[in-house]
Amino acid sequence: MKKLFFLTALLSLTLGACNKEYTNPSSANQTQVVTSSDGLITLCNGLQYRYTTGGLLSVLYNATALGGLSTRELNVLNVGNIEEYNVSLGAGNVNNSNGVVRNVWTQCQLVRANADLVLANAGNAPEAGTRSGIVAYASIFRALALGTLAEFFEQAPLVTGDNAPFVPRAQLLTDAVTQLEAAATQLAATPVSADFTSKIVPGLDLTNTIQALIARYSLEAGNYDKAIRAAGQVDLTKKSVFNFDDNTRNPIFEVAFGNRNVFEPTDANLGLTGALAPTAGDQRLPFLVRANPTPTQNRGLAFYTANNAPIPVYLPGEMLLIQAEANARLNNLPFALLSLNRVLTKTPAQDIYGLGAALPAYAGAVTTDAVLLEILRNRNIELAFQGFRLPDSRRFGRPGPGTTGAERNRTFYPYPRTERENNSSTPADPAI
Repeated sequence: MKKLFFLTALLSLTLGACNKEYTNPSSANQTQVVTSSDGLITLCNGLQYRYTTGGLLSVLYNATALGGLSTRELNVLNVGNIEEYNVSLGAGNVNNSNGVVRNVWTQCQLVRANADLVLANAGNAPEAGTRSGIVAYASIFRALALGTLAEFFEQAPLVTGDNAPFVPRAQLLTDAVTQLEAAATQLAATPVSADFTSKIVPGLDLTNTIQALIARYSLEAGNYDKAIRAAGQVDLTKKSVFNFDDNTRNPIFEVAFGNRNVFEPTDANLGLTGALAPTAGDQRLPFLVRANPTPTQNRGLAFYTANNAPIPVYLPGEMLLIQAEANARLNNLPFALLSLNRVLTKTPAQDIYGLGAALPAYAGAVTTDAVLLEILRNRNIELAFQGFRLPDSRRFGRPGPGTTGAERNRTFYPYPRTERENNSSTPADPAI
């Protein structure tokens, strides 16, 4: 991973709609980077670095914090961490100066802008297999950036430029999927070259990750047939991970789960109550949380147990639950139950990451509402601490701010002040 450690932001770019330049004095100039295969691969490695590492600045850390602290999945341990504490309070306590919100926005926009630059210049890679790898890699991180923005904001720019227009979140998701589909076609026609594989940071399974993200963002966009097809194409026996080491550290462990100063899981039931509470004996719980931590131990485990612990890009269980949800929303309940039961009954030994519930098959009411509720319950457990609980709560129509039994303290987040001050196209902030 030393390769990744030295690859920070590589280019001077205009961020979103702002005219402020973000530069790295030690980087090669833009022309040198985008006119050669090696330069483009270096920039691809930089996409992963910006998205995953840097602790408090990383998209992974801040998206996890936003999704978890706003839904009682995570609990702030020290109110001196004022940005995270305000997210946990929600409503008007989260303003457009909040650092967690700002970092998600800024880092996602930078990843998206760099990925766009790679894609615009991918033709400068003369070897077809290297070019295919570059396009696939940049498409993945572009989709992750746009998808993350869509999970927390109502709108965002799709392009870089002065006063860039905002587009609805549905368009962000659709655009991400369209680019991924183009990358999938190119990758199928021309497999990745050995040159690309030898120079890219290892960990990502490009073919399966592209299909997994098509499934994820098609589901969120309401394109259920496409979500089912894509999820079904993912090989659930293959891993695709972000790798880390002592230099490029796992950001959730580094900032939060490796200490008792920032936040941890709310309780041994992941903050879930009532109909959403885990079933007694669910073997996913010991994988995710310490039931009885010592005074110096953070309750959180999951994929955040060491500086060098890899973080999956997607989980096999996510693909099964995508198929279950999409079929349920299409009223194909027998097919929904087939996928749901694969999640409920798989043992830790049957899951490539050791995340298995080992529970009986679903025995509740076979109605759309009842099955969807069980799917949500399992998403909250299977995908714990990955930032999905807020968008899931919204998509499943769970009680929101200001309602009885509210399960989230915000619905969308305000646009950062840095964007508003530099972009006259910035919409009004959502109320909550």
